[in-house]
Amino acid sequence: MFRQIFIVSALNFKSLTSRFWQSMVIVVGLAATIGVMLSMLSMSAGMREAVVNAGNPNRAIVVSKGADSEGQSSITRAMAPLITDAPGIARDKDGKPLADRELTMGIPVLRRDGSTGSTTMRGLSDKGPGVRPEIRIVQGRMFQPGRRELIVGVGAQVMFQQMQVGDTVILPDGKWPIVGVFTSGDTLEGQMIGDSETLLTSTHKTNYNTVLVRLASQDTLDAFKKALTTNPALSVTVERHSDWYNRIAGRQTFTLALLGYIVGTVMAIGALFGCLNTMYSAVSTRGREIATLRALGYGAFPVAVSVILEAVLLSVAGALIGALIAWSLYDGKQSLFNNSIFHLSVSPTQFKLGIIWAVVVALLGGLLPSIRAARRPVVEALRAT
Repeated sequence: MFRQIFIVSALNFKSLTSRFWQSMVIVVGLAATIGVMLSMLSMSAGMREAVVNAGNPNRAIVVSKGADSEGQSSITRAMAPLITDAPGIARDKDGKPLADRELTMGIPVLRRDGSTGSTTMRGLSDKGPGVRPEIRIVQGRMFQPGRRELIVGVGAQVMFQQMQVGDTVILPDGKWPIVGVFTSGDTLEGQMIGDSETLLTSTHKTNYNTVLVRLASQDTLDAFKKALTTNPALSVTVERHSDWYNRIAGRQTFTLALLGYIVGTVMAIGALFGCLNTMYSAVSTRGREIATLRALGYGAFPVAVSVILEAVLLSVAGALIGALIAWSLYDGKQSLFNNSIFHLSVSPTQFKLGIIWAVVVALLGGLLPSIRAARRPVVEALRAT
């Protein structure tokens, strides 16, 4: 049986050169389908990776009860000391808790292409660098607490205009000079950061958005959470920082991923019909050859398998071409979506997904033509010209 499948398939593949342009319908169709789908999924994958990287299991975030985002949260000045004095927080060298009272707000910016957009300005307290050690200055210097100074992420510097060291940002109380550029390896790279207390005064705000703390250990989260949630003076939600960002990543990327799959499905249906037509044509063209093999004693099953294998080979080849094109054009490219700057990602997992989609299309597109090839009467096929 396997010997017959091998021989029939070898003859099938050998004749591909005479059916080159017909075969290219499948290759091009799957290349376009997988290329477009992976290019769209690269956005959701890249955004998820950047957002997830922003979370850290050694940190905990405190937001007001019912808040689903940092911007919706409001922590009053009276609540902040109660939070930072809770048990379970790591201590700095000076013995003070590593707790950062943070502020977030959107500000308008000018993109490199001249269009207007917005990004996030974040306020950190004096303990911010200790809570977020991933923030590293790569140009200029760190902002000084109590002064109207900003640092910008490397992503913001690339995507927006007037983000160089020495440029200024206009806020309600005047000009804020940019004194440094930082990298963090996450979504913060698309933001601007300054001193939270100075930003509160500048923007006439009275409350922080969140309090971010570094835990003494990952096991102290429960003690920290219990101390806050059982305090009648507080109405807050406490969550591990990594869990918070995992949840946000899922919410933000679901729609993008769904759109990619919908577009991929629609294009795959078109590729499926192309595969059907091509394989029916191939079976018709090889009618005499198949009939001769059947007359020589080759079974119907090996003939059917050879047709499906041809469809799989062409579909997978097209999928690999499309995936490689998507990878070369989009992997690692910086992108902007909803105030978030991140790098697009076409991963090996997406390559596998593209191949699986191609195999499914090939199986569906090659099934009916293979049955026709196997069931066609030998006499009828030999009489065909």
